[in-house]
Amino acid sequence: MSAAAPGTLAALGIDIGGTKVAGGVVAPDGTILATARRATPGASVSDTEDAIAAVAEELAAGHDGELVGVGIGAAGWFDRTGDTVLFSPHLAWRHSSLRKDLTARLQRPLWVGNDADAAAWAEYRYGAARGADLALMVTLGTGIGGGIVMDGRLQRGAHGVAGEWGHMRVVPDGRLCACGNRGCWEQYASGTALGQTAREVASTSPAAAALLLERVEGQASRLTGEDVARAAYDGDPLALELVTEVGVWLGQGIADLAAVLDPEVVVIGGGVSVLGEMVLGPARARLDRALPGRGFRPGPRIVAAELGAQAGMVGAADLVRNDIVALRATPRPGAVPPSR
Repeated sequence: MSAAAPGTLAALGIDIGGTKVAGGVVAPDGTILATARRATPGASVSDTEDAIAAVAEELAAGHDGELVGVGIGAAGWFDRTGDTVLFSPHLAWRHSSLRKDLTARLQRPLWVGNDADAAAWAEYRYGAARGADLALMVTLGTGIGGGIVMDGRLQRGAHGVAGEWGHMRVVPDGRLCACGNRGCWEQYASGTALGQTAREVASTSPAAAALLLERVEGQASRLTGEDVARAAYDGDPLALELVTEVGVWLGQGIADLAAVLDPEVVVIGGGVSVLGEMVLGPARARLDRALPGRGFRPGPRIVAAELGAQAGMVGAADLVRNDIVALRATPRPGAVPPSR
């Protein structure tokens, strides 16, 4: 029996975040056929790789003959080849040879890269950026990640770290960031930023934050971005104000990106994006006021991601499938080209 073409087979996509390793068997149309997950032991490189292997083995056990390869998207900065994780602000990787280590363990073709790149590709292929000539992804979670798809290709940059706009400096000498700089965009427009601002307000003005403090038994230090998001849904005025502030910072950053890249669409994903128009509305309003050349040029559309938390695994799976198709389409040295 002849082997099926890669485009007709499922692939395994694995999304590695700061708290969980989530995997899925993904069909060529983007449908997720099965899922598995493990906690991320973020302080240990070897334990994190064990968790990745465990997810892959669990999913492969039920779909082994169907899987063409494994795509892995991880929260970190990769080199251009995807061979090395240069740095991960929230995980233990530092110049780690992730591809080599996992190839030996998984014994399957691999695509390895940044999780936001994988999510950007998924939204371009199956979601909110379908058909766009130039689409940007902005993922709002613990920090801010991003990805660029231009002319139907994922753009990783000269050194592999394109799209890390969470570390654009927006406030000189501002809040200290995990990347080592101060005033990075993600310190003002992320889930972490939402929680930090809430803690600062609750510590200095407890009366103003009374409703938020009720959620954490009066302990301002326990407030998180998730607490603020839930309070905003419940109509807490302070929480709504803090969420609006995150949206304003989001719109300002997108205006800066538009000055450089002129995207057709900016897709907003990540955990904070579940706030929907509470964040996106203020972001669009700020973009309208801050877009360079406003009134004389169009700006990008700001839209919510359609694939949610599954975008990373869907994109990673599709990217490994694409790599295999491209590899098989490239003639081997000395091979006789097919007749026309």
